[in-house]
Amino acid sequence: MALSRAVPNLPFRRRRGQRSPGEFAAAVRRAAREIGEHVACDARYIGRVEAGEIRCPNYAYERVFLHMFPGLTLTDLGFTAREHVRGRAARVSVEQSAHDPGPSETSEESDVLRRAFMTSGSVGMAAATLGLGGTAAAAAPSIPAPRRIGDTEVAAVEAAVRRIRLLDDRHGADGLYRQAAVPLRGAYALLDAGTATRQSTTDRLHSGAGELSISVGWLAHDSGRLDDARSHYAEALATARVAGDPALEAHAFCNTSFLARDSGRYREALRAAQAGRGAAKHLSSARLLSLLALREAGGWAGLGDRTNCELALSEAHTLFDRGPSDADPEWMSFFGEPELEALEAQCHAALGDWPRAARHAYRASVLQNPHFTRNLALYRAELATDLARAGRPDEAAAAGRQVLDLLGEVQSSRIQGMLAVTARLLLPRRRSPEVAAFLERHAAV
Repeated sequence: MALSRAVPNLPFRRRRGQRSPGEFAAAVRRAAREIGEHVACDARYIGRVEAGEIRCPNYAYERVFLHMFPGLTLTDLGFTAREHVRGRAARVSVEQSAHDPGPSETSEESDVLRRAFMTSGSVGMAAATLGLGGTAAAAAPSIPAPRRIGDTEVAAVEAAVRRIRLLDDRHGADGLYRQAAVPLRGAYALLDAGTATRQSTTDRLHSGAGELSISVGWLAHDSGRLDDARSHYAEALATARVAGDPALEAHAFCNTSFLARDSGRYREALRAAQAGRGAAKHLSSARLLSLLALREAGGWAGLGDRTNCELALSEAHTLFDRGPSDADPEWMSFFGEPELEALEAQCHAALGDWPRAARHAYRASVLQNPHFTRNLALYRAELATDLARAGRPDEAAAAGRQVLDLLGEVQSSRIQGMLAVTARLLLPRRRSPEVAAFLERHAAV
């Protein structure tokens, strides 16, 4: 019988102290909620960490542990450095890939971070590993792929997805979209090469490439490039169908529904959400089904069907209340109570119930952790528009100024477009000092 190579994680065990594994797991879940993360941590997971079976935590757990123990690194907590774990972004600098800029960073630092996106950290590793540097990126399909594709190459694709999500959470899409397309072309070049060493590697590569396509599609969506977004989502859906990957298929349909709603194609939004629910029905993730129910509610609202919208919203709440689980996809880390409230606000706004929309948008903005700067700006922009339409101009202007305060960190054409709508709605009330102050600042921006 083969002996286990796992080495007990004693530093992590010391952090637990006198608490039972179950009590410590509950503390981890509480810490996750504090920063807007969702982890299904239980005593079994804590036991696996302490036994050394989990040498390096995934993206979500990493953020939670570093939040729980400020000033410490993953190595301090007894984990193996990410670049030394096979299949976990090999050779990537831990300091670069784990860097998560705080809200106090200046605009100059944010610009540096965006430039570093393609030259360091996970995405830089993806570009290098995939053979995509400089002008070579434009000819991705003809780039010679590695003779044999293994865990290192696949891990680079997966790391690129995480890095895109991390930067998008902080800064929005406008400064990232074209850079993020580089590793995407490389990922599909690897798929075309067809030289993966194992079927499990091929499966991971399909999933990673599809998720990367969705992430790049989202950057296009958020920066107002709706046709590009539609193309990327369709590419991800095709990848999911070829690979027989229902989780990827559900994700692609979820984003396609959102895009269709934003494009005014409400019947398509409804059908895509329903197709996503069909793909997700056997994945055991109530939170994923809740999000898809909200997408369906958005389609019904756009069609002016209040009854079916309310039914879908009710189902979304019921599913959400079942709580997170181990089956929840990693990409759903953004989906918590603030997002639930925000999506419900959008439904009521589409139905013309502005006071109700404003109430839900307000809840979303106050519940949102400041760490997710882009979403905080988005929720406040939604609130400003809803308040303006509800006939509360001074409150709308105050919410609008809060959004303007965040635009140094966030670059999102979608948010800027929402603010422009608010400004037009408030223009007739410009004699109000509060409104005048907002309009002056908005014009300057």
